[in-house]
Amino acid sequence: MTQGVDRIPGLDDVTRSLVTRKGFSISAPRGTRIFEPGKRCELFYFLARGVIRVQIVAETGREVVLYRVGPGEACVMTVSCLMGHSLYNGEGIAEQDVEGYAIGLPLFNELMSVSQQFRTSILKEYSERFLNLVDVLENVAFRPLESRLAACLLKLDDGRGIVSCTHQFLATDLGSAREVISRLLKRWEEQGIIHLERGKIQVLEIASLRKLVDKV
Repeated sequence: MTQGVDRIPGLDDVTRSLVTRKGFSISAPRGTRIFEPGKRCELFYFLARGVIRVQIVAETGREVVLYRVGPGEACVMTVSCLMGHSLYNGEGIAEQDVEGYAIGLPLFNELMSVSQQFRTSILKEYSERFLNLVDVLENVAFRPLESRLAACLLKLDDGRGIVSCTHQFLATDLGSAREVISRLLKRWEEQGIIHLERGKIQVLEIASLRKLVDKV
């Protein structure tokens, strides 16, 4: 473990001291399932490094990304399960190698009581995540997939017209099937909007993508 509690952003002195004394270090390589549906929530995580992708998975295997958790951020699904003594209804996957600290329910409850900053940050995160989830649901339910895919490519563009990701990554992020995403991308390649390469997409006509973002 290379990342100490002092590397976790946003902690006040009270929280930092309690996590140092009563918490324990955690680490997991990319691809690790941190939690899964039907499992009891017993730990709250403070990330010092890495990203956890939180998603729900249908019986058909279709995945919908709800949000991502990085250093200094809280997983509101975990918070909800801890406070409600309920089981997880989604899964958390390490999208990058993660390192940080974990605490159990007793210490989580103690921090909610003794640290106003910790309590405020949890409530603030809860509010922001809720609004973001409303946006996710609205996009999936009402916005055409072409529009959402175009917006995703523009967001992931590295500034040089290169998007480094797989078709499966895009499908998971947009709550669609890989085959559907591949067909759309192939059509755009035939139209000269993009060029497909292994593991990346080259944007050739950024103006065309921006028009597709506005498609209703």
